[in-house]
Amino acid sequence: MPAIHPLKKLFSYASIYQRDFRLAALYSTLNKFFDILPEVLIGIAVDVVVNGDKSFLAKKVLGGVGITDTWHQLIFLGVLNVLIWGGESWFEYLLALKWRKLAQNLQHDLRVDTYSHVQRLDLAYFENQRTGNLMSILNEDINQMERFLNGGANQIIQVICSSVMVSAVFFALQPSLAVISLLPVPAILFGAFWFQKRLAPRYAEVREAAGDVSALLNNNLLGLATIKAFATENVEAQHISQASDAYRDANARAIAISAAITPVIRMAILAGFTATLVYGGWLTLHGELAVGAYSVLVFLTQRLLWPLTALADVADMYQRSMSAIDRAMNLLNTPINISYEGAHLTISSVKGELRFDQVNFAYAESPTIKNMSFNIQAGKTVAFVGSTGSGKSTLVKLLLRFYSAQSGKILLDNQVIDDINLQDLRRAIGYVAQDSFLTDGTIAENIAYGVVGASEEAIAEAARAAEATEFIQKLPLGFATRIGERGQKLSGGQRQRLALARAILKNPPILILDEATSAVDNETEAAIQRSLDVVSRNRTTIVIAHRLSTVRHADCIYLLEGGEIVESGSHEQLVVLNGGYAALWRLQTGEKTQGEKV
Repeated sequence: MPAIHPLKKLFSYASIYQRDFRLAALYSTLNKFFDILPEVLIGIAVDVVVNGDKSFLAKKVLGGVGITDTWHQLIFLGVLNVLIWGGESWFEYLLALKWRKLAQNLQHDLRVDTYSHVQRLDLAYFENQRTGNLMSILNEDINQMERFLNGGANQIIQVICSSVMVSAVFFALQPSLAVISLLPVPAILFGAFWFQKRLAPRYAEVREAAGDVSALLNNNLLGLATIKAFATENVEAQHISQASDAYRDANARAIAISAAITPVIRMAILAGFTATLVYGGWLTLHGELAVGAYSVLVFLTQRLLWPLTALADVADMYQRSMSAIDRAMNLLNTPINISYEGAHLTISSVKGELRFDQVNFAYAESPTIKNMSFNIQAGKTVAFVGSTGSGKSTLVKLLLRFYSAQSGKILLDNQVIDDINLQDLRRAIGYVAQDSFLTDGTIAENIAYGVVGASEEAIAEAARAAEATEFIQKLPLGFATRIGERGQKLSGGQRQRLALARAILKNPPILILDEATSAVDNETEAAIQRSLDVVSRNRTTIVIAHRLSTVRHADCIYLLEGGEIVESGSHEQLVVLNGGYAALWRLQTGEKTQGEKV
């Protein structure tokens, strides 16, 4: 199947702006029409001065107005000149207004739609993507499209229009000269397209190299503390230098071709202009071409051919834009593998009973979850423990439908979650991760994240329940204190308390804590645990943990190994069982279990 041209993709996407495209193209055409008329007026003025009452204007044929007085002819040309320049300026204003507004609107729509689409892609897509590369598409590539619509589209239309209009005048005045003078035009156009075809893959390389630089910069800025801690500033600076070199080299390969376009076109223009100047002059000297007509053709040859030198810049801008548009449209057209559609669910109707029925899942070839089956009663607290890679966090990701199970079913209140509207499902679940996302906003804004219109009282109550009030009150502006990007002005424990307060304010029927206390100190862990003891009452709560001290009071604890449940029961039952869980408990606490020698 042949690839769809990026411009066709863009026009298909921008179907609601078809009228704006047509108007912008019309304004560009009319502007170019008025733009070439002054050259025609120059030729008519020369004709008036040379021929007087026998000039073109004195005749009432072929458009002549029958003004025999030479002075009146010049007055008429002056008035006409003002009208022409006024028309050219007016349509210059209209085309700039329309193209720029169209560019801004389309840029806005494409960025918002593409970002919204990216948010709906499943997490599996991002495993093979770099954040910086996506940032490059959403920012620089879409900006490149906007720059093309701002100026490049108008230039292309006007080059075509000037070619058609000037050619018409040439053939009307002197067909034989027109044929000779316009011979370079096909060569110029062919050369421009020849160069453009060879620029396409090179600018695709440029855009990819730009994405690599953006990805590396984004990664390094997020990990700046680690870079400083390991004193690897010079190493990372070298990595940036290498990526930037690759970007520079890709640009250099493109420039090597794009820089050659203008000189080649100038040589073709020289041939056309010389033909008009010499052959047209010979025809005039032999009485086969009027002096005024000769003047028109000389000026029009320059007006026609010289703007074609802009084809170099236009072709360069066009190809950069096509590569950028192609990347943006391909991202926008990436298929969404997990459907958002389904039966709607009201939070108040959710009881919170969960069941995994023979669930299997693998990130690659090696299975992560194997025939997993268990039932969580509504309002109960269950915990999943086990070594790294045992599948604990994957269960949560499947429940939130970040991924879809390859086989088996997950049910909420006896309804398969794949059949539930995805947004409704996630609204029914409060999720606190080990590294929760915090915005560059205030304390209050972060606690109220996802809860539209939350009152100050409700926010304060959620903070109190998460035992976050004490540290919040010590901040300069309390709840109005801004916490920096990703909450970098707060400690790890403070960030986790805010994340817990956010989940408490949401008041979901199901609460998930995924290693929520693994990176905090003992005091913070104890505070969070006290909060959980309160908020988990009459609420289905799932706790993923390495620290067994945080799950010992759960109604049921599941020990996972290799994606399978190997033990289950209460803390006391599992300790008495003296199996894998008991061994972990001894390892973490140093306590002796029943039957073990002191």
